[in-house]
Amino acid sequence: MSRARGILRRLRAPVAVVCGGVALASVAAPAPSPVPALSQAANERTALLAPTSDRAALLPEGRRLFVDACSSCHGEDARGIAGRAPSLRGVGELAADFYLRTNRMPLDAPDDQPTRHPSNALSTQQKRAIVAYIGTFGGPPIPEVHPERGSLPAGRRLFAERCAGCHQIVARGGQAPGAQIPDLEGVAPLDVAEAVDIGPYVMSRFRSLSDHEVDSIARYVAYAKDPEDHGGWGIGHIGPIPEGMVTWLLAAFALLLTIRIIGERTTR
Repeated sequence: MSRARGILRRLRAPVAVVCGGVALASVAAPAPSPVPALSQAANERTALLAPTSDRAALLPEGRRLFVDACSSCHGEDARGIAGRAPSLRGVGELAADFYLRTNRMPLDAPDDQPTRHPSNALSTQQKRAIVAYIGTFGGPPIPEVHPERGSLPAGRRLFAERCAGCHQIVARGGQAPGAQIPDLEGVAPLDVAEAVDIGPYVMSRFRSLSDHEVDSIARYVAYAKDPEDHGGWGIGHIGPIPEGMVTWLLAAFALLLTIRIIGERTTR
């Protein structure tokens, strides 16, 4: 009887540690939340889409700004310069809006990766003028995207198949040969729709996707900003590899604790 009590005393501390860890994980895990509301503002096309009646008035300013800010790489006729930048004829307002609205352009150097910046030297009105000017060379218009019409399960499946290999399933970005894969935390639904069509930098184009599929991916990206943690503590949604490492470390700690208890019993 005394031996059994001794074993129970030795197990008391490890059991307390395990129970405390479980309680901590339960407290840290956020309560399940519904799919985040998608505001009407998030579904608007863009601030850079000039009204049809204003586009003609914007073209002279757009031409001047293009020559000053873009022609050194893309050429004064927007046909591109070999080894520096591609032609912009046929890219449409869609590509111009994506790169200018997200401040990926203009680049400081032709070899730089076009990454999102919080701001640049161009005002919204100046960007709108350049977008209107590039649109005169033909190409697709700025798309409409409606994530509220998409399917979250379908968006998760499509993202896992086509995007997670680079962006991770939690859309936190990563690294690829010769490129930095961006975090999608701050992207708008319109960014998703335009990137799918453009395939910026090393990203592949997915022009075969239907409007509903694009809406679904945009909905999943919005959901991934604050996903439900059904399994418990999300540890910041930093991805499956570090989450797996934490699991292994916890398992190793529990194993060492068990070995210590068994070793004490064997010695005695």
